[in-house]
Amino acid sequence: MASFNKVILLGNLTRDPEVRYTPKGSAVCDLGIAVNRIYTTEGGERREEVTFVDVVLWARLAEIAGEYLRKGRPVFIEGRLQMDSWDDKQTGQKRTKLRVVGESMQLLGARPGGAAAEGAEEDRSAVGKTTAPPKAARSAEPDDDEIPF
Repeated sequence: MASFNKVILLGNLTRDPEVRYTPKGSAVCDLGIAVNRIYTTEGGERREEVTFVDVVLWARLAEIAGEYLRKGRPVFIEGRLQMDSWDDKQTGQKRTKLRVVGESMQLLGARPGGAAAEGAEEDRSAVGKTTAPPKAARSAEPDDDEIPF
């Protein structure tokens, strides 16, 4: 049986990113994102529904989120669903939590301290798209033969 696990979210951060490091030195960042859905009821009343989603980012993606994102900033996340389970230390019960593991991130809106902070209209275009490349593809310097497009 085939399966597909892909999540695409566009929302605003509900809190500042929390970046920490594993004992082996990998960066981990926890984010909270609010995603809004606006709909009209059968009676013609317009309603808004908010869903709060927990997202975890790893490696360089986590460091970038910690550096550039703040509460309230819009962000676009692509990733996959993951079910975490653990035993609650206080009650001894089995606990589970569904969250998104971010595989790519696009920063949206104007940069902090830029034109939007000076009163100009906020730019909703992407200011940076970041993905975590496979370990084998990472290099410190670009090749001289590479043409930057």
